[in-house]
Amino acid sequence: MKILLTAINAKYIHSNLAVYSLRTYARKYREYVQLLEYTINNRLEEILEGIYKAHADVICFSCYIWNFSYVEELIVELKKLCPDTPIWVGGPEVSYEVKELLQKHPGIDGVMIGEGEQTFLELCRCYIEGKENEWEQKLLNIPGIAYRKENKEVVITGMAKPILMDEIPFCYENMEEFKNRIIYYESSRGCPFSCSYCLSSVDKRLRFRSLELVKKELGFFIDQGVAQVKFVDRTFNCNHEHAMEIWHFIKEKDRGITNFHFEVAADLLTEEGLSLINTMRPGLIQLEIGVQSTNDMTIREIHRTMNLEKLKRVVKQIQTFGNIHQHLDLIAGLPYEGYESFGKSFDEIYDLKPEQLQLGFLKVLKGSYLFEHTKEYGLLYQSKPPYEVLRTNWLTYDEILKIKQIEEMLEVYYNSGQFEVTMRVIEPLFSSSFEMFGRLGEFYEKRGYFHLKHTRIRRCEILLEFMKEYRSMDVEMLKQALTFDLYYREDMKSRPAFAMEIGPYKKISKKIGKKGRRIHLEPFTYRFSVGRECSVPRVPESCELYFVLFDYEQRDILTNQASIRIYTKEELYDEKNSRDFK
Repeated sequence: MKILLTAINAKYIHSNLAVYSLRTYARKYREYVQLLEYTINNRLEEILEGIYKAHADVICFSCYIWNFSYVEELIVELKKLCPDTPIWVGGPEVSYEVKELLQKHPGIDGVMIGEGEQTFLELCRCYIEGKENEWEQKLLNIPGIAYRKENKEVVITGMAKPILMDEIPFCYENMEEFKNRIIYYESSRGCPFSCSYCLSSVDKRLRFRSLELVKKELGFFIDQGVAQVKFVDRTFNCNHEHAMEIWHFIKEKDRGITNFHFEVAADLLTEEGLSLINTMRPGLIQLEIGVQSTNDMTIREIHRTMNLEKLKRVVKQIQTFGNIHQHLDLIAGLPYEGYESFGKSFDEIYDLKPEQLQLGFLKVLKGSYLFEHTKEYGLLYQSKPPYEVLRTNWLTYDEILKIKQIEEMLEVYYNSGQFEVTMRVIEPLFSSSFEMFGRLGEFYEKRGYFHLKHTRIRRCEILLEFMKEYRSMDVEMLKQALTFDLYYREDMKSRPAFAMEIGPYKKISKKIGKKGRRIHLEPFTYRFSVGRECSVPRVPESCELYFVLFDYEQRDILTNQASIRIYTKEELYDEKNSRDFK
C-alpha cells in the first residue's frame, strides 16, 4: 500500500507545511506515505508523469487558490490512467461547499475538510489496515471528511475536533529536504478577529503551541542556519505574552543568520514590544502589517478591528529604529471603497514609506462572509481560482484595470527598491502618489510597454520619456537621479547613455576599481540624500562636481543598497582619503 501526498507550490523556494505536517502526524504509517512536491511552473505533463510513476494506491492533493486549476486538470487525466485509484483533496480551497465540489468533479473520491492531521491519520489507517471491501464502511467512522459512495451518494461525516497544537509533531528534522527554501512555521492556529474577506475568521478556535516546544524548534532553525522562517500565525501578536516570549528568545539565541517573518497587528504593539524590537539586530525580524483600507466605513463593514492613527504612529516609530523591514498591505475591491476612496487609502499608506507596499485585489473566498453576501455588495468575481473581484457596487471593472496598472508600476518603481532617489525627486511634481503611478500606468499602456520585458536601464529611459511628456522638470536632475539609483544597487556592466560624461575622472574611477574591492565612483552635480532623510536634491552653490563612492561589499541589510561615501574633488585627490579606496 502506498499513499501519495502531492503539493503544487507557487514557487520552488516555497515549502508546503501542510503535507509535511500530515506525513509527520501519520508517522505510524511513515513507510507507506510518499511525498511529491512540484510548482505551478512545472509542465502539467511532467507532474502527471511523476504521479503516475509513483504507482500509488491512494493519491492526495493539497489544494489552494493558486494550484487548484492544476489539480483539477491533473485529476481528470489521472482518472483516465488510474480509474480505480481513490483520489482525495484537502486544504482551504476545497473545505467549503464540499457536496457541490464532489458533484462537479467526478474524479474526486473524497475531501478532507478543514484541519487535516487527525483526519489523514485515520484515512491512512482505513486504507492500510482495512481490506478493500471494508474501506467504504470504515470511512463512515472518520470525522472531517466527505466522500462519494459506490452508488454515487455523497456522505459528509461532520467536522473533526480541533487538534491540540502540542500534539502536532515537528516536521523539520531532515533539513536536507528544505535546503535553499523558506521554512513555514506555526505557533498558533485560528484568529481572534472577524475580517469578512478572510477564511481565518471562520476558525474561532484560537490555540497556541506551548512556548517550551516553540523555543526548542526555533532554536533548531537558528542552529541549522536557516535563512528565513515565516510564521503563518494569522495575527502573531494577538497574545502579547506569547509574542514577547518568542521575540526575547530569538533575540537571545540569534547567530546573525536567520530572519523571522511575522504578520502582526501594528496597533496591538505595546511600548514594551516596541522597546524590545528596537534592540534587535537589523534583519532579525520583518513585519507584515495588513492595513487593507483607511476608509472608516470600509473597515467597519468588513468587521475589522484597527486603530489607524495608532498603526501609523507605530509604523513611523519602528522606522526610526532602522532595523526592521516593514511590509504593508492594501486590498482593492472591499465594500464602500470606490476608486477615489482607494486612492486616498493608497496615498495615506504610501506616505508612510514602508519598505514594501503590497497592493492586492479582493479574493471572494468560499466560506468567507463576503462570499455569503455577494449580491448585497454587487460582487462580481472570477468563476475560477483565484476568484478575484471584477466589479463591486463602488468599483467598476475599468477602475480595477486602472488599479492593476498602478500595482504593476508600484512593483517596478517602488517595491523593487531600484528607484529610491528618483521617486523622491518626481513625487513632488504630482498631486498625489496615486496620481503619479496612475499617470505612469497610462503612459505604459499608450506606448505599448506593458507585457514586454525591460532591462533596468530601459525602465529608466521610459521614466525619462514619461516625465518629458507629462511634467516640466530639470531633465539633468532626473538623469543624475536615475544614474545614482542604478549604481546605488549594482556596479553596472554597461554605462547608461544618459549618465554624465566622467571625462578626466574616468582614469581615477578605473584605478579605484582595480583595488580588488567591489566599488564604483561616480560624479554628480546635484546633491542627493538617501534613506529616511531622502529629500529633494539641491545644487551646490559652486556648481562643482562632487563624487559618490558606492561600496557593494557593505550593503544595507534591509534595502540591499550599497553603502556610500561622498567626496569633493579636493578630497578625492587627497592621499589621506586613499584608505577608503583600498
